[in-house]
Amino acid sequence: MSLNEMIGFVAGFGTTFAAMPDVIAMLKRRSSAGMNPTMAAIMGAFQIVWVYYGYLIDSKPVLVWNMIAVAINSLAVGAYVYFARSEKRERSPQAR
Repeated sequence: MSLNEMIGFVAGFGTTFAAMPDVIAMLKRRSSAGMNPTMAAIMGAFQIVWVYYGYLIDSKPVLVWNMIAVAINSLAVGAYVYFARSEKRERSPQAR
């Protein structure tokens, strides 16, 4: 592995997992409060473009970290939808 790829892997690790504290907090509190799903969805969409770019330039760090980031953002959006629906059902008059 070249020095450039090693630097890419280190940089990718930091930026990829930057969103994890918010995802973990949302899962722990089991609430969508404070989460912006639009931001996560936009980030996920553009990370898919980064995956394609990584493929085009044959860059393993760009491919690997952005595929992981797409998964993390998908988890964030999925958890948001799940918890938002649960919260809506709890507030619904029919649930009482």
